[in-house]
Amino acid sequence: MEKIGIIICGICGKMGSLILKLASEMGEFVIKGGIERKDHPEIGKEIIPGVIISDNLDSISNGKEVIVDFTTPEATVEFVKIAVKKGNKMVIGTTGFSEEQMDFIKESSQKIPILISPNMSYGVNCLFKIVKFASEILKGYETEIIEIHHHYKKDSPSGTAKKIAEIICKSRNYPCEEVLKYGRFGKTEKRRKEEIGMHSVRIGDIVGEHTVLFGGKGEVIEITHRSYNRETFAIGALEAVKFIYKKEKGLYGMEEVINGGE
Repeated sequence: MEKIGIIICGICGKMGSLILKLASEMGEFVIKGGIERKDHPEIGKEIIPGVIISDNLDSISNGKEVIVDFTTPEATVEFVKIAVKKGNKMVIGTTGFSEEQMDFIKESSQKIPILISPNMSYGVNCLFKIVKFASEILKGYETEIIEIHHHYKKDSPSGTAKKIAEIICKSRNYPCEEVLKYGRFGKTEKRRKEEIGMHSVRIGDIVGEHTVLFGGKGEVIEITHRSYNRETFAIGALEAVKFIYKKEKGLYGMEEVINGGE
């Protein structure tokens, strides 16, 4: 069986280091490189025998590797530019992109295969399907989204929470920009029926928790997913690598990985 070469961007981060560990233990992958920011103290150090941490993706890629990216939106955009130039395939788990940055990634996927997902956990992607089903059936129910993460997480709301909101809005034909309400501090008006409340909590070392509430007369349905460690995300990311390795240019998501490419 042909092994898949991967370059991990953000290799010293929580996700990058875990992906390195799991990929090294599996027989399906070969670590071809690790990338970190220019001022990172680990630059130049050996991560595994023969592989040095670099700050220059362009210099270590030959275009055949799958680039796995868990960094920052600004860094990701630069990595995508290099991937397009070299012909690499990409798996992107970074979140917090602006509309302009997402447009650039979508445009780039017309030249190379890119899989992007705010959450690569199989459980969370199952949650997406459940929420879609519930929001279609419970169209008249009020809806709130609550996401909780560790205090180091920079972007809010989380990419997963945004994806949940997009799923609900699409299933109900709501314009997201008009119905989403981020917290309610100082609000005095009555809640609109179609409103979708979005609430972010940053506390402790919680890996990730997402709850969707559907409230009707005399009842509330609560759907929650909790992550107790990051291994589920790393496993999903490596499944995404195996998926994208076989694909041609285009933009893909975890739903296609889970559905077997359909």
